[in-house]
Amino acid sequence: MPKKLPYGQSNFASMIEGGYAYVDKTRFVELLENENNTYQFFIRPRRFGKSLFLSVLENYYDLNRKGKFSSIFSDLYIGKNPTPEQGTYAVIKFNFSGLNADSHDKFEVSFSGRVEDCVIEFLSRYRSIFPNAERDINHIRERKAAINSLNIAYAAAGDAGVSIFVIIDEYDHFANNLIAMGETYIKEVKAGGIVRAFYESLKAGTDSVVKRIFITGITPLMINDLTSGFNMADDLTVDPRYNEMLGFTREEVEWIMRETGVDKNLIKIDMESYYNGYMFSEDAENKVYNSQMTLYLFNEILKLGKQPPNIVDVNLRTDYGRLRRLAGNEKNRETYLQITRDGGIFGNRVIQKFSLEELHHEENFISLLFYLGMLTNGGMTRGQIFWKIPNYSIKTLYWEYMVSYIQGLDLEKTQIDTSELSATLKEMAFEGDIKPYLDFFTENFLKRLSNRDLINFDEKYIKVMLLATLFVSQLYLPVSEAENINGYTDIYLQKHPAIPDIKFEYVFEIKYAKIGAKETEIEAKFEEAETQIEKYKSDPRFAGREDIKFAAIVFKGKGEYEVTKHI
Repeated sequence: MPKKLPYGQSNFASMIEGGYAYVDKTRFVELLENENNTYQFFIRPRRFGKSLFLSVLENYYDLNRKGKFSSIFSDLYIGKNPTPEQGTYAVIKFNFSGLNADSHDKFEVSFSGRVEDCVIEFLSRYRSIFPNAERDINHIRERKAAINSLNIAYAAAGDAGVSIFVIIDEYDHFANNLIAMGETYIKEVKAGGIVRAFYESLKAGTDSVVKRIFITGITPLMINDLTSGFNMADDLTVDPRYNEMLGFTREEVEWIMRETGVDKNLIKIDMESYYNGYMFSEDAENKVYNSQMTLYLFNEILKLGKQPPNIVDVNLRTDYGRLRRLAGNEKNRETYLQITRDGGIFGNRVIQKFSLEELHHEENFISLLFYLGMLTNGGMTRGQIFWKIPNYSIKTLYWEYMVSYIQGLDLEKTQIDTSELSATLKEMAFEGDIKPYLDFFTENFLKRLSNRDLINFDEKYIKVMLLATLFVSQLYLPVSEAENINGYTDIYLQKHPAIPDIKFEYVFEIKYAKIGAKETEIEAKFEEAETQIEKYKSDPRFAGREDIKFAAIVFKGKGEYEVTKHI
């Protein structure tokens, strides 16, 4: 009997008791407990299983759940190798997602209410050892104790002679909205606001009953802006020992498929290219898959009995909005576009401490993209690290940003009609006619570029703009720099596996001639492109196939193109 697929699951005990497959990460519990510093900070991109791991910690250390230790953990590493502190803590857990950050006042009320609710839940859970729990709960409710609720929790634990383990999930979830309000972020985090007061109180608790703290989020910005408000945690984010603590290795992905009955033959894409590629330390031994992206695919296959139409999890779009805000200044936009064009960027080692005001420095912005999962360590060349886009799924976010960026270049033009774009791509897919798409592309994208935009423009930018528009249709899975025997194709339009009746696939070789280029230069570019295409045709994947069309395309200046006729 296959186990259930744990897609969307974050309650560890319910997973185990409910018969779900769990990739055993409990060896890291032992590793964390053996760290010299018991106050720990660890960040990973969204959808990497942070909340589930925190649930593992909660179930393992909670003194109220000590009696369930064997039934929940017996088959796992930590069940066979329990540590001295198992089941010895009163655990208080905070989750700061979903706060109201529409205004300064609403945020303060929402943050205070969340702290109060979490402390009340903590006191209620340990009523059996906190004799005055009811009195303390009433005190918090009646007096709106806000941050002072923490002191009430400390006193209750101190009177009972127990130590507290503080777990904080989504510690920075609200930070983006506060940043958008400008001064509010400064007031609440860097000055004497409620967020800073919370962490100062947390720090004060370590002098008495708070013996362990574990904090997770997606960026280091807020923890660093707190400065002396909370400067005691050990940042384990890029420690190679914890590279695989969240996410899945290739072996773990294979294990999940076997345990849950996912038919490997139904997967028509290269999962490695789509979901793998994350290296959180240059000394790490293995790349890791984004766990939720992988489980999304498996869940769709189990539901549909085939590969789903959306290969890329639509929830990625929530990250897109965050990126637009963070790439808000001109310098960061240029860096972002460069990464989109080149598939990555050379830089130094990741910066672990920088504040919001320092985000305009390129090395800090690159580091932020690394923390968000938008870049990963691609190896060292001549003393510099190539920070590369980790996989195809993340590339699509860069492509969407490119479309948005170009739409905003010429505000006098109307918004790009994606339905019209999709119609031209259908003509390509089913009629074999490339001209309507290329006409639409030059009119709606290239002609938006100003002469200033064209100064550093080259065929790499053209290629990325093409990829961005080609992805919109969901008819094709556009592949950039696809490796074949005789070189790398600029763009290979692979038909979507969920739409098998598409008649034509395409291979594009792209060239660009600047404004004023002579006819002889253009002819030379065509000759170069066509020579390359002839080599591609001998690739076994393409040879003899009548459904493959090859096109050498030369874009000229701002909005003109020529294409070979033999496609």
